[in-house]
Amino acid sequence: MTLAVQFHDLHTTPAKTSLRDEILMGFSADQKFASPKFFYDQRGSELFDRICAQPEYYPTRTEELILANAAGEIADIAGIEATLIELGSGASRKVRLLLEAMRPSSYLGIDISRDFLLESTRRLAADYPWLEVHAACADFSCNMVLPEGLGCERPVGFFPGSSIGNFDPQAAEDFLRGLRSLLPIGSGLLIGVDLLKDKATLEAAYNDAAGVTAAFNLNLLDRLRAELNTAIDPGHFAHRAFFNEAQSRIEMHLVSQLPQFVAIEGERFHFLEGETIHTENSYKYTVEGFQALADRAGFEAISCWTDTQGLFSVHYLGRA
Repeated sequence: MTLAVQFHDLHTTPAKTSLRDEILMGFSADQKFASPKFFYDQRGSELFDRICAQPEYYPTRTEELILANAAGEIADIAGIEATLIELGSGASRKVRLLLEAMRPSSYLGIDISRDFLLESTRRLAADYPWLEVHAACADFSCNMVLPEGLGCERPVGFFPGSSIGNFDPQAAEDFLRGLRSLLPIGSGLLIGVDLLKDKATLEAAYNDAAGVTAAFNLNLLDRLRAELNTAIDPGHFAHRAFFNEAQSRIEMHLVSQLPQFVAIEGERFHFLEGETIHTENSYKYTVEGFQALADRAGFEAISCWTDTQGLFSVHYLGRA
């Protein structure tokens, strides 16, 4: 089962160095921040899977319904025996909705969480013995190259979950432009994009009653305690998520519950009561707005599928 997955370690920056340097930089800013990519250690990845099962969190079940209904059409557009490349593969659950219809010649899952990536791709290889499975540990938000030994005659990128919303619009355009340079002419990108909707629905999705999203947000501080030289106390912070209408985005923050000093790797940071660490943005788009962004990045809108309520969209983009 282990040998069924061809593993490529592309995360060349040591994890602790990357975490330390980026956290120290983020905590030194006027608005303290941390990159959402640091949510995804083993426990964070498991908590995100639990978020996806919460009744308030519509994106996952809605995108899965769209993919299941559109799998045949997607396969017709992409063609069979392509190489399927999933960015931020996580539990590799959504790709299962496409595999039988697309019958790709090979699959590459890319994720920053090494252990979670290996666990999920090994399960995939066991369940689909006809599929050549590769796993690449990499930070796909940075410039990357595809691993050697991966047949990529007709690659199709797969970027589900509206993870594109974690980038601000200009960064999203730059990210797509980078993907375009990675993919050959004639290839495609299948991407999930959360749609703009009423504030109540959006805010409920990031403030589930069971508190799983809060635990996911606070787990970032547990990770800092485990991996860096710090005694930061997660109990002194609280989860906050709200819709910023002017920016068309959900914002997630960790709010200091009292005045405090936090020492990290020998550096001290002061928090006022109510001061926040900005941990994530999730931008929401209209179909037309996202397609215009993709066009600026050099992709052509080939097809788009949405649910009957207009909550979520899945786009197939051609590499122009």
